[in-house]
Amino acid sequence: SYTTDTKSKEENKKTIESLYSLSVDIKKIRRLKEWVLLQDVAYVKEIASILQEMGADETTVASILERCPEAILHTPEEINSQRALWQLVCHNEKQLIKLIEQFPESFFTTKYHQNQKANIMFFQELGLRNNIITRFLTSAPSIFYNPVEKNKHVIETLQRNYLNLGGSEANMKIWILKLLSQNPYILLNTSTTIHEKLEFLQKNDFTDHEVLQLLSKLKGFIFQLNSSTMEKSMLFSKNVFKCSDQELKQLVLKCPALLYYSVAVLEERLEGLRKEGISIEQIRETPMVLELTTQIVQYRIKKLSALGYDIKSGNLESLNGTKKDFEVTYGKIQSKKERPIFNPVAPIHTED
Repeated sequence: SYTTDTKSKEENKKTIESLYSLSVDIKKIRRLKEWVLLQDVAYVKEIASILQEMGADETTVASILERCPEAILHTPEEINSQRALWQLVCHNEKQLIKLIEQFPESFFTTKYHQNQKANIMFFQELGLRNNIITRFLTSAPSIFYNPVEKNKHVIETLQRNYLNLGGSEANMKIWILKLLSQNPYILLNTSTTIHEKLEFLQKNDFTDHEVLQLLSKLKGFIFQLNSSTMEKSMLFSKNVFKCSDQELKQLVLKCPALLYYSVAVLEERLEGLRKEGISIEQIRETPMVLELTTQIVQYRIKKLSALGYDIKSGNLESLNGTKKDFEVTYGKIQSKKERPIFNPVAPIHTED
């Protein structure tokens, strides 16, 4: 732990000079993390030298130290250990330096080195590919800070529940790996949280098969949701769509967003759709449209309207999907509109 008391200390002149010699923007560090410059001991040249050994040029070294100046407070031994650790999952040092440049804070968190190492080995044994583990290291580093036993316990809880819900032993590994790849933060849950959320779904009459369906569709994010929030969202949807419990369940299975989003978000999105002249009946027919933000819906309606497509009289399927899905749909409608009514060079068949 480093002192952040900036009043009584002066900047370390040696640190400043070393950073200047590497063309690092000192003003940027002063603005963001001045406390780093006040420490008595820093390893500027040593850390820069390790980065250069890995293939970083002067600009890259400066960029890394500007964005994560606390890197210079680690000993060369710590950084070399971290380098060896990340090389367990990186193809080569070229890929490694690229990752450090993009995610310096993830790399320079050396406090949990032993946990990181044990978890990398556990994930490899589990069958996760190295490129997925690399993605976890950069985008979800906190899952590596847990003791490996904690992560193993969460995985075992998920496996046990998967089998209890009727999942097959043969598909269990694929299911777990897919769930983890989609949402590594699932590992930050406790077994109690997992049981609570599964019980909530079962109490709402979702069958075991449907619960598994929802877990996959929601990518395990259901474990991060609050049961009372989900309860309120379901009640809100039931009132809006004027449907029975069974009909509501089918709507949720079609569109898990009805479970995932709060009442405030659902209200805002419904209001946005209504303003565009879309009826509640249309939304009930295609509830997946509620997965889109109001801005995305408005943009897509505008694009389709320019082609003469009236969303109010048709179904909402054309609005759905990812950006790529929409572009495909838009392209089909556009080409249909541009196609001539008849082919002028085709032979005309007549009765006589």
